[in-house]
Amino acid sequence: MRIVIAGGHGQIALRLERLLVARGDEVAGIIRKPEQADTLRQLGAEPVVLDLESASVADVAEQLRGADAAVFAAGAGPGSGTARKETVDKAAAVLFADAAVSAGVRRFVVVSSMGADPTHEGDEVFDVYQRAKGEADAYVRGLDALEWTILRPGMLTDDAGTGLVRLEAHTGRGPIPRDDVAAVLAELVEGSSTAGLTLELISGPVPVTVAVKAVAGE
Repeated sequence: MRIVIAGGHGQIALRLERLLVARGDEVAGIIRKPEQADTLRQLGAEPVVLDLESASVADVAEQLRGADAAVFAAGAGPGSGTARKETVDKAAAVLFADAAVSAGVRRFVVVSSMGADPTHEGDEVFDVYQRAKGEADAYVRGLDALEWTILRPGMLTDDAGTGLVRLEAHTGRGPIPRDDVAAVLAELVEGSSTAGLTLELISGPVPVTVAVKAVAGE
Protein backbone atom coordinates (compact mmCIF):
# COMPACT_ATOMS: atom_id res chain seq x y z
CA MET A 1 0.00 0.00 0.00
CA ARG A 2 0.96 3.65 -0.42
CA ILE A 3 -0.10 5.64 2.63
CA VAL A 4 0.19 9.41 3.07
CA ILE A 5 0.28 10.79 6.60
CA ALA A 6 -0.44 14.42 7.46
CA GLY A 7 1.59 15.57 10.44
CA GLY A 8 4.35 13.19 9.46
CA HIS A 9 6.79 14.32 12.16
CA GLY A 10 4.32 13.99 15.04
CA GLN A 11 4.96 11.55 17.86
CA ILE A 12 2.26 9.12 16.77
CA ALA A 13 3.01 9.54 13.06
CA LEU A 14 6.70 8.68 13.49
CA ARG A 15 5.76 5.47 15.27
CA LEU A 16 3.18 4.67 12.60
CA GLU A 17 5.65 5.29 9.79
CA ARG A 18 8.12 2.88 11.36
CA LEU A 19 5.46 0.16 11.58
CA LEU A 20 4.18 0.66 8.05
CA VAL A 21 7.64 0.69 6.49
CA ALA A 22 8.55 -2.46 8.43
CA ARG A 23 5.61 -4.33 6.92
CA GLY A 24 6.52 -3.21 3.41
CA ASP A 25 4.20 -0.28 2.78
CA GLU A 26 5.28 2.81 0.88
CA VAL A 27 4.87 5.75 3.23
CA ALA A 28 4.94 9.51 2.69
CA GLY A 29 4.80 11.95 5.58
CA ILE A 30 3.67 15.55 5.08
CA ILE A 31 5.82 17.86 7.20
CA ARG A 32 6.00 21.62 7.64
CA LYS A 33 9.71 22.07 8.34
CA PRO A 34 12.43 20.95 5.88
CA GLU A 35 14.75 20.13 8.77
CA GLN A 36 12.38 17.31 9.79
CA ALA A 37 12.94 15.47 6.50
CA ASP A 38 15.99 13.46 7.57
CA THR A 39 14.10 11.91 10.48
CA LEU A 40 11.53 10.50 8.08
CA ARG A 41 14.16 9.30 5.63
CA GLN A 42 15.92 7.43 8.43
CA LEU A 43 12.65 5.55 9.06
CA GLY A 44 12.33 4.72 5.37
CA ALA A 45 9.47 7.16 4.76
CA GLU A 46 9.33 9.82 2.05
CA PRO A 47 9.22 13.38 3.44
CA VAL A 48 6.86 15.82 1.71
CA VAL A 49 7.42 19.43 2.78
CA LEU A 50 4.04 21.16 2.60
CA ASP A 51 2.40 23.59 5.03
CA LEU A 52 -1.22 22.54 5.47
CA GLU A 53 -2.05 25.97 6.90
CA SER A 54 -1.23 27.68 3.59
CA ALA A 55 -1.56 24.92 0.96
CA SER A 56 -4.51 24.64 -1.41
CA VAL A 57 -6.68 21.57 -1.88
CA ALA A 58 -4.99 21.09 -5.27
CA ASP A 59 -1.53 21.23 -3.66
CA VAL A 60 -2.42 18.50 -1.19
CA ALA A 61 -4.37 16.41 -3.71
CA GLU A 62 -1.26 16.27 -5.87
CA GLN A 63 0.60 14.56 -3.01
CA LEU A 64 -2.30 12.18 -2.36
CA ARG A 65 -2.82 11.07 -5.93
CA GLY A 66 -2.17 7.34 -6.28
CA ALA A 67 -2.30 6.66 -2.54
CA ASP A 68 -4.31 3.77 -1.14
CA ALA A 69 -5.01 5.49 2.16
CA ALA A 70 -4.55 8.79 3.98
CA VAL A 71 -4.08 9.39 7.71
CA PHE A 72 -4.65 12.77 9.35
CA ALA A 73 -2.32 12.84 12.36
CA ALA A 74 -1.45 16.55 12.35
CA GLY A 75 -2.00 18.81 15.33
CA ALA A 76 -1.14 22.28 16.46
CA GLY A 77 0.48 20.84 19.59
CA PRO A 78 0.08 21.57 23.30
CA GLY A 79 2.09 24.81 23.20
CA SER A 80 -0.09 26.50 20.58
CA GLY A 81 -2.84 29.03 21.14
CA THR A 82 -6.48 29.04 20.10
CA ALA A 83 -5.82 30.41 16.60
CA ARG A 84 -3.83 27.35 15.51
CA LYS A 85 -6.44 24.99 16.91
CA GLU A 86 -8.68 26.46 14.24
CA THR A 87 -6.09 26.51 11.43
CA VAL A 88 -4.52 23.10 12.08
CA ASP A 89 -6.81 20.88 14.14
CA LYS A 90 -9.89 21.97 12.18
CA ALA A 91 -9.04 23.69 8.89
CA ALA A 92 -6.09 21.47 7.96
CA ALA A 93 -8.15 18.36 8.67
CA VAL A 94 -10.94 19.66 6.43
CA LEU A 95 -8.40 20.54 3.73
CA PHE A 96 -6.80 17.10 3.89
CA ALA A 97 -10.20 15.41 3.63
CA ASP A 98 -11.21 17.54 0.64
CA ALA A 99 -7.87 16.77 -1.00
CA ALA A 100 -8.40 13.04 -0.48
CA VAL A 101 -11.78 13.29 -2.18
CA SER A 102 -10.24 15.28 -5.03
CA ALA A 103 -7.43 12.73 -5.45
CA GLY A 104 -9.79 9.75 -5.33
CA VAL A 105 -8.35 8.33 -2.10
CA ARG A 106 -11.21 6.59 -0.34
CA ARG A 107 -9.62 5.15 2.82
CA PHE A 108 -9.23 7.98 5.32
CA VAL A 109 -8.29 7.65 9.00
CA VAL A 110 -8.37 10.54 11.46
CA VAL A 111 -6.50 10.74 14.76
CA SER A 112 -8.97 12.73 16.83
CA SER A 113 -9.36 13.31 20.56
CA MET A 114 -11.52 11.69 23.20
CA GLY A 115 -14.23 14.19 24.05
CA ALA A 116 -14.04 15.99 20.70
CA ASP A 117 -17.42 17.66 20.19
CA PRO A 118 -18.50 20.45 17.82
CA THR A 119 -20.87 21.72 20.53
CA HIS A 120 -18.20 21.75 23.27
CA GLU A 121 -18.50 24.99 25.24
CA GLY A 122 -15.82 27.25 26.71
CA ASP A 123 -13.09 29.61 25.60
CA GLU A 124 -9.98 28.06 27.13
CA VAL A 125 -7.41 26.61 24.74
CA PHE A 126 -8.45 23.02 25.45
CA ASP A 127 -12.12 23.92 24.94
CA VAL A 128 -11.31 25.42 21.54
CA TYR A 129 -9.25 22.33 20.71
CA GLN A 130 -12.06 19.91 21.56
CA ARG A 131 -14.53 21.97 19.55
CA ALA A 132 -12.16 22.24 16.56
CA LYS A 133 -11.51 18.48 16.54
CA GLY A 134 -15.24 17.83 16.86
CA GLU A 135 -16.05 20.12 13.95
CA ALA A 136 -13.38 18.48 11.81
CA ASP A 137 -14.70 15.02 12.66
CA ALA A 138 -18.24 16.07 11.79
CA TYR A 139 -17.07 17.39 8.44
CA VAL A 140 -15.27 14.14 7.58
CA ARG A 141 -18.34 12.12 8.55
CA GLY A 142 -20.34 14.07 6.00
CA LEU A 143 -18.13 13.09 3.06
CA ASP A 144 -19.72 10.11 1.33
CA ALA A 145 -16.72 9.77 -0.99
CA LEU A 146 -14.52 8.71 1.94
CA GLU A 147 -14.36 5.38 3.75
CA TRP A 148 -13.49 7.13 7.00
CA THR A 149 -12.64 5.90 10.46
CA ILE A 150 -12.17 8.33 13.34
CA LEU A 151 -9.93 7.19 16.20
CA ARG A 152 -10.19 8.98 19.55
CA PRO A 153 -7.38 7.94 21.91
CA GLY A 154 -7.46 8.59 25.63
CA MET A 155 -4.63 10.26 27.55
CA LEU A 156 -1.47 9.73 25.51
CA THR A 157 1.65 8.45 27.27
CA ASP A 158 5.21 7.61 26.24
CA ASP A 159 5.13 4.29 28.09
CA ALA A 160 6.20 1.29 26.08
CA GLY A 161 3.30 -0.23 24.18
CA THR A 162 1.78 -3.46 25.45
CA GLY A 163 -0.17 -4.38 22.33
CA LEU A 164 -3.24 -4.72 24.52
CA VAL A 165 -6.09 -2.24 24.14
CA ARG A 166 -9.74 -1.47 24.57
CA LEU A 167 -11.21 -0.25 21.28
CA GLU A 168 -14.92 0.47 21.29
CA ALA A 169 -17.46 3.13 20.37
CA HIS A 170 -17.29 4.28 24.01
CA THR A 171 -14.53 3.15 26.35
CA GLY A 172 -14.57 5.81 29.04
CA ARG A 173 -11.41 7.75 29.80
CA GLY A 174 -8.03 6.19 30.39
CA PRO A 175 -4.39 6.25 29.29
CA ILE A 176 -2.94 4.75 26.12
CA PRO A 177 0.72 4.59 25.03
CA ARG A 178 1.46 6.28 21.71
CA ASP A 179 3.05 2.99 20.62
CA ASP A 180 -0.32 1.28 20.89
CA VAL A 181 -2.16 4.11 19.11
CA ALA A 182 0.24 3.68 16.19
CA ALA A 183 -0.29 -0.09 16.21
CA VAL A 184 -4.06 0.37 16.05
CA LEU A 185 -3.73 2.91 13.22
CA ALA A 186 -1.57 0.48 11.26
CA GLU A 187 -4.35 -2.11 11.50
CA LEU A 188 -7.14 0.36 10.71
CA VAL A 189 -5.48 1.74 7.60
CA GLU A 190 -4.87 -1.69 6.09
CA GLY A 191 -8.52 -2.17 5.09
CA SER A 192 -11.91 -0.53 5.16
CA SER A 193 -13.73 -2.93 7.49
CA THR A 194 -14.05 -0.18 10.13
CA ALA A 195 -15.28 2.47 7.68
CA GLY A 196 -18.02 4.64 9.13
CA LEU A 197 -16.97 4.06 12.75
CA THR A 198 -15.88 6.54 15.42
CA LEU A 199 -13.83 4.61 17.97
CA GLU A 200 -12.38 5.39 21.38
CA LEU A 201 -9.11 3.79 22.43
CA ILE A 202 -7.49 3.16 25.81
CA SER A 203 -5.26 0.47 27.24
CA GLY A 204 -7.08 -2.77 27.91
CA PRO A 205 -6.97 -6.56 27.78
CA VAL A 206 -7.39 -7.26 24.05
CA PRO A 207 -4.60 -7.71 21.47
CA VAL A 208 -4.66 -4.96 18.84
CA THR A 209 -5.48 -7.17 15.86
CA VAL A 210 -8.29 -8.91 17.77
CA ALA A 211 -9.72 -5.57 18.95
CA VAL A 212 -9.83 -4.16 15.41
CA LYS A 213 -11.51 -7.29 14.04
CA ALA A 214 -14.04 -7.21 16.86
CA VAL A 215 -15.21 -3.65 16.19
CA ALA A 216 -15.34 -4.46 12.48
CA GLY A 217 -17.66 -7.36 13.25
CA GLU A 218 -15.22 -9.96 11.97
